[in-house]
Amino acid sequence: MNAYYWFSHNIVRVVYDGFFRGDIQGEENLPERGPFLLAANHQSHLDPPFVGAPVPHEIAFFARKTLWKPGIAAWWLNAIDAIPVDRDGGSDVKAMKRVFGVFKSGGVVILFPEGTRSLDGKLQPPKPGIGMLACRAGVPVVPARLFGSFEAFGRNGRLRLGTPVSIVYAKPMTPAEYDDPSAGKARYELAALRIMARIASIEPPVLPVI
Repeated sequence: MNAYYWFSHNIVRVVYDGFFRGDIQGEENLPERGPFLLAANHQSHLDPPFVGAPVPHEIAFFARKTLWKPGIAAWWLNAIDAIPVDRDGGSDVKAMKRVFGVFKSGGVVILFPEGTRSLDGKLQPPKPGIGMLACRAGVPVVPARLFGSFEAFGRNGRLRLGTPVSIVYAKPMTPAEYDDPSAGKARYELAALRIMARIASIEPPVLPVI
């Protein structure tokens, strides 16, 4: 981790442990080293930092290009090596090159298959983009699911400190599990559906009986 990412990572852990601490399960499913793609559901602005907090690697995050405005936000995004993406401009070649560069160097990328935050907290259909990225990169995909982040800070809602947010990481999917090259034009869509189905299959953490 670079120094800025390390500092931000630890600040997030303090905030999570202090105000949103739920149960974290499946950390043993996180590969000790990359490259791999971390794919999670998306309910809140809290999701990117929280789902990355337990991961002991530096993670490459996507962020909207519009956030790169003069000021501390742009400086911080550059400092933690965030990847700017044009959500309204179709295929973003520069962003994809950055992503494949991260994988080539053995890094980790986080992506939310649904593309945007859920309006009601329920899972949404995936966009084919994650299927394209995963199939072209040929890396393992670690499905993850957050529980409680919608209640903690849902879209159009207010921040509710003290709301537990739990995170469960599933076993990595190999390329053979999500990619079917024989699917033709439906290849990327099928891969996205398979990844999203694995996320949907993740059950809430079962707390031990005391």
